[in-house]
Amino acid sequence: MFVYPSGVNVSSSALRFLAGRLREHRNTLGTRWRRLNAGRQALLAFAHLRNGQPCAQLAAGFGIGTTTAYRYIAEAVELLAALAPTLAETVRAASMKAYLILDGTLLPIDRIAADRPFYSGKHRKHGMNVQVIADPKGRLLWASPALAGAVHDVRAAREHGVIDALARAGINCWADKGYQGAGGTVRLPYRGRWDSPSAGQQAVNRSHAKVRALVEQAIATLKSWRLLRKLRCSTTRITRLVQAVLTLHLASST
Repeated sequence: MFVYPSGVNVSSSALRFLAGRLREHRNTLGTRWRRLNAGRQALLAFAHLRNGQPCAQLAAGFGIGTTTAYRYIAEAVELLAALAPTLAETVRAASMKAYLILDGTLLPIDRIAADRPFYSGKHRKHGMNVQVIADPKGRLLWASPALAGAVHDVRAAREHGVIDALARAGINCWADKGYQGAGGTVRLPYRGRWDSPSAGQQAVNRSHAKVRALVEQAIATLKSWRLLRKLRCSTTRITRLVQAVLTLHLASST
């Protein structure tokens, strides 16, 4: 295997954050020596998450075995996932904001036609449903655990307790038509199912769409980590990967 120099476009503050957490973890375990120091292990995890490179390629570049690379990455992901904010913490921190924006996104996975629970009819592909909350400026605040792609957005929001949490906090939330019937403080556009919307309703829908469109920035932020654009791992690991990416994003934006 040929090895060549490469780069990772990530924030240095996020890299220092992860390296610091890894050093603390090693001190807790009483680790005396490893093939990579904490800084290099953090860089290894970043290269995997940001560029989506497989462990075999990264192992060759870092001069370690494939199994060691996998173990180092899994350790970093577990540490980061444990630090991700919960829904309750996110809602509490956002209680003074005028409103929040809720939307769902599909993370594609490598599944075959027989895996129907993971098939999204809306997107016409297999994937995992992740709910995203953004602030009024479109900044990513929270990402939910991953559910099978066949789960609709409103059902996913209910299962994660998003609607109830926002209602208890009294925070208005803008969402699209996929959350029809959500209730609580969720604000939806008018639907023209039987009768065409009036001029006033169309104006409200246009205003609603302008506000809700900002959540696409938060989703793009999540998917700027290339590993999440096409996941080729066990579906049981995807939630931890999403939470790890969320933690790194928040660490780099503070």
